[in-house]
Amino acid sequence: MSIFDNKTILITGGTGSFGKKCVEIILKEYTPEKLIIFSRDELKQFEMSQVFSEKDYGCLRYFIGDVRDKDRLYRAFYGVDYVIHAAALKQVPACERNPFEAIQTNVMGAENVINAAIDCGVKKVVALSTDKAANPINLYGATKLCSDKLIIAGNSYAGWKETRFFVVRYGNVIGSRGSVIPYFKKMRETGVIPITDPRMTRFWITLEEGVRFVLKCLDFAEGGEICIPKIPSMNIMDLAKAIAPDCKHEIIGIRPGEKIHEVLVTEDDARHTLEFNDYFIVEPEFQWWSEKTHISNGGKPVKEGFAYASNLNDKWLTVEELVRMVQD
Repeated sequence: MSIFDNKTILITGGTGSFGKKCVEIILKEYTPEKLIIFSRDELKQFEMSQVFSEKDYGCLRYFIGDVRDKDRLYRAFYGVDYVIHAAALKQVPACERNPFEAIQTNVMGAENVINAAIDCGVKKVVALSTDKAANPINLYGATKLCSDKLIIAGNSYAGWKETRFFVVRYGNVIGSRGSVIPYFKKMRETGVIPITDPRMTRFWITLEEGVRFVLKCLDFAEGGEICIPKIPSMNIMDLAKAIAPDCKHEIIGIRPGEKIHEVLVTEDDARHTLEFNDYFIVEPEFQWWSEKTHISNGGKPVKEGFAYASNLNDKWLTVEELVRMVQD
């Protein structure tokens, strides 16, 4: 038996790249009582229902709503056991141009999720984060850092109720709508691939790996953690070679709000970070948190001054590996 069998699961932003893959895996490998897709775009829900229909999958429910609408969340969360909070505005340029919209969805939306989850008796809530939330330099990263802080603090806010909150943070996702891969594929038709900075590195994870890590964390997380998978890094030049080996490169300069390298665990977080074989956990600074919670399961404190950054990684993708991942 899995923790998801005979339970009700709700995914906010469920029609996005993550939501679609998550639904695919849950329907294939588990037997939930209900699987609710909560999102605001009826067209995307219609298109998704052509692949995953309520007729073929009796547990599926499509629910129109926005995380900005607290009353709608209360209606949707009634009877739900687990919430995967994936709804967000996440395009960096769009967030810079529309800052109040980003705050309404990413920050105030997180507050609404917290309140609705506690009051409706949800057992666990996992919120998806991003490497841009660690030492943020753009508004998107800042809103996600704020969201992460709110989600973790939700455990204290819950008081005596059983609802527990935690965060999963990882890097760039191959196959997501925001990935640079579709852009590079489009630009190779011109014979020139634009490169922001040849030194640039990024963490890299596949969509399926991201979903499976989230589901794994839902099983073991106690509440209050930031869970971070160990994933490989890649250099932007290697990615360009993998996608368009015969194209020329044009250096266009770094974009506003963009970093040369990304960070998943900062030096300041290191003093609360435990390392496992294939992931890290940043523990919360709560008085009620027991340091033995994850140490007893094999977690080891990282060294002082440790940082998990894309340029300091000991796992790197080669051009050949990138070619295979892009093809898949």
